[in-house]
Amino acid sequence: MAGYKLKTKSSAKRRFKITANGKVKRKKANLRHILTKHSSNSKRKLRKAGLVSAADAPNIKRMMPYG
Repeated sequence: MAGYKLKTKSSAKRRFKITANGKVKRKKANLRHILTKHSSNSKRKLRKAGLVSAADAPNIKRMMPYG
């Protein structure tokens, strides 16, 4: 008899990806609206993916059991 399956948090699966090395990727904030006050350089840097801090990563991995 198989065990039970764990559900993935829907909010987490939309926001995060787990890398091959086990780190958690995320999108950077402040790139949604009111962008005229940002310089082109800062907007370009915000396009790249960021990593979640080491302190927050275990909580996010717990939300994504099969990630």
